[in-house]
Amino acid sequence: MDLYIGLDVSLASTAICVLSSHGQVIKETTALSAPEELERALRSLSGTVAGIGLEAGPLSQ
Repeated sequence: MDLYIGLDVSLASTAICVLSSHGQVIKETTALSAPEELERALRSLSGTVAGIGLEAGPLSQ
């Protein structure tokens, strides 16, 4: 199953929403804004990541 991930990044935490290719919410969660914490939050997903979207803002680089 193809998965689409949306990330809303802030300094301390990141809101995460994962959708299926049919638009069904698979997972909604937050994680600390550190690479290893984001990886931990997303590692349990089963499927293929087809796309990742970042909120356009000063922390999205």
